[in-house]
Amino acid sequence: MLDAATKAQLKSYLERATAPIEIVASLDDSEASGEVLSLLKDVAESSPLVTLTTSRNDTHRKPSFSINRPGENHGPRFAGLPMGHEFTSLILALLQIGGYPPKVEEEILQQIRALDGDFEFEVYVSLTCHNCPDVVQALNVMAVQNPRIKTTMIEGGTFQEEVKEREIMGVPTVFLNGTMFGNGRMSLEEILAKIDTSGVEREAKKIDAKDPFDVLIVGGGPAGAAAAVYAARKGIRTGVACERFGGQVLDTMGIENFISVKETDGPRFAVALEEHVRAYDVDIMNLQRAKALVPNTGPGNDLIEIRLESGATLKSKSVVISTGARWKNINVPGEHEFKNKGVAYCPHCDGPLFKGKRVAVIGGGNSGVEAAIDLAGLVGHVTLIEFDTALRADAVLQRKLNSLTNVTVITNAQTTEITGDQKVNGLVYKDRASGELKTVELEGVFIQIGLVPNTDWLKGVVELSKHGEIVVDPRGQTSVPGVFAAGDATTTPFKQIIIAAGDGAKAALSAFDHLIRTSAPA
Repeated sequence: MLDAATKAQLKSYLERATAPIEIVASLDDSEASGEVLSLLKDVAESSPLVTLTTSRNDTHRKPSFSINRPGENHGPRFAGLPMGHEFTSLILALLQIGGYPPKVEEEILQQIRALDGDFEFEVYVSLTCHNCPDVVQALNVMAVQNPRIKTTMIEGGTFQEEVKEREIMGVPTVFLNGTMFGNGRMSLEEILAKIDTSGVEREAKKIDAKDPFDVLIVGGGPAGAAAAVYAARKGIRTGVACERFGGQVLDTMGIENFISVKETDGPRFAVALEEHVRAYDVDIMNLQRAKALVPNTGPGNDLIEIRLESGATLKSKSVVISTGARWKNINVPGEHEFKNKGVAYCPHCDGPLFKGKRVAVIGGGNSGVEAAIDLAGLVGHVTLIEFDTALRADAVLQRKLNSLTNVTVITNAQTTEITGDQKVNGLVYKDRASGELKTVELEGVFIQIGLVPNTDWLKGVVELSKHGEIVVDPRGQTSVPGVFAAGDATTTPFKQIIIAAGDGAKAALSAFDHLIRTSAPA
């Protein structure tokens, strides 16, 4: 199953294990079981600490296998072949069962161990999904730490009947005790927050009690990370409050235009951002969504308040807003109703679930055309729908698109409805030239029409453009003294990672300059 180089790498990793590891495989006579057994034999041969046993008479999914400490049976389970992006999940599960500590703060591990209840998670994945491993690995950590928590990764391609029966049309999809728990990327902290509400309350009280910051950054994407590094290097008290560190980058697959980094992907880039920020004395408050900004009210009150959805309030002498943007919705009937039931936004994650089926991509810019090209290699047919009279993507992308035989391009078309019953079965669009309504029969719709800034919470306080972007001057200053902004949430043109990072650095330096000037004696 594994080539010589991968075997050598696996052996090197498993040398970090210090305790016995038992793998128990549930198999049948299928080809898939043969592949899983071949993989597990390679794993067992890579370390004397690993033992492998097989069973054909149990009630578990076949093929699947669990990884346990001797005498235990609640370790992480993998149903299907954990290759592709999930190979890392397998290695980490082996190491953690083998005594190698996870890279998780002890406070969080204690929270997991203290959970009171029986939790059985099932997470459906595709091996090309770059968001799935984060969820699988988070749940695996929980299963290793708490015997009352069980988790199973289920590879959708192997268990297509389950995927069909449960109407799963987006990954990762997580079930808890047989009931839908969540879709999409989730961190360990996010999962814990959903099942341990007392932990959310405790965290809010801790945040509420924090002393005022010199610079508080709201948002943890490239702009926020750069602002944090530049502020912390000035030796001032710096904090970051963010909904999820990494922001929109976490949903980005290929990054090939960040100068000095020839090629990477979003999740890896986000990890590097956080590691860089944590190298400095920065207080990172993750899973914290801002709901209001309260400017200082003049002499005697020089602190700006950021009120959070959790109920906590943070105070700071200056603020940098870098809340980024999110996927734009087309806001037609059926979009919300069929989200994750045929309506999707990530072709890399969800494309494999539509293998051999008919899908549409809405949007003729670079992201839309790239999505159509990617999907064409997986699905039966792609219909690309563009509102304008011509595609807006780069010429090289359009040439590639036009070379594909299973792609139809429809321009000058306005999507008016996504139709379906329990899941998507079609799309209605208006021919803008004739006004005629036309229907396309399909099973999936991928929406790729750009981004909208995350600035709703600032309306009426900070000046916004007609598109909802924060209006900034060349220094990143907003209409509110002491409040600066950076990145995709602002009027800065060209929404690119490298521009957002530069914007964040500029805003932090401007905030520092503001602090110097406002604190100087008269």
